[in-house]
Amino acid sequence: MTSSVELTSTVTPDLYRAVFRRYAAGVVVITADAGFGPAGFTATSLASISLEPPLVSFALSTSASSWPTIARAETLVVNFLDAEQHAIAARFATSGIDRFAAPTRWSRLATGEPILVDVPGYLRGRVLQRHETGDHHLVVAEVLDASTRHHAPLLYHAGSYTTVATTEPWH
Repeated sequence: MTSSVELTSTVTPDLYRAVFRRYAAGVVVITADAGFGPAGFTATSLASISLEPPLVSFALSTSASSWPTIARAETLVVNFLDAEQHAIAARFATSGIDRFAAPTRWSRLATGEPILVDVPGYLRGRVLQRHETGDHHLVVAEVLDASTRHHAPLLYHAGSYTTVATTEPWH
């Protein structure tokens, strides 16, 4: 049975932002190169969406300076950050700068993608889908390679970077 009630959102952009600022999220930097130099941005929207095949997704504003690269790139790298790398997260969240200039330390994987130096983990993925969704694009990528080591994760909560205690042994 379908409802004939029309639903209209009363949530303002400010309220929406305020609610999500209270939601702790992991912080990553996504990097790519579509043939005209590296681009990258800080993201808190990373989600694991499938184990077999291994798929991840993230969202990026259509107006973001990195969008033209992500719109064309065949592959990308998700760089996981540790609790001490909040300066990298802040740098890749800043508009109007060359995010890859010093003091950023980066290199390229053997397959050509830009990767940040000293990250505790990464995923290299092939872009499968891009969906325009509101004022963002939702990007789905299949994970091709991965690496990780034990680390305290960098989180974003209440408008600032933080972490959680890691007291359990890593498996």
